[in-house]
Amino acid sequence: MSYFEVVMLICFGISWPISIIKALKTKVVTGKSPLFMAIVMTGYASGIMHKALFSRDWVIFLYATNFFLVGFDLLLFFYFSKKNNLLHKNI
Repeated sequence: MSYFEVVMLICFGISWPISIIKALKTKVVTGKSPLFMAIVMTGYASGIMHKALFSRDWVIFLYATNFFLVGFDLLLFFYFSKKNNLLHKNI
């Protein structure tokens, strides 16, 4: 386990709930990139695999938490972007 890895995951982990809360409050996802979120999820999945195969420690839970937070944010992106597109078509 590296303390730098833990700090990085905690710092990144703080940003995802902020993004999720903003999306839930405003129902606007303009400016979010689903490709970026998918790439970040791939990175977290790689971290999970590395921890599971080579370096088992509790840090895997930070990777998993971040992975699911980004996944939830990605789901919100698709949900609200679909809703927003429907609204714009009716106006």
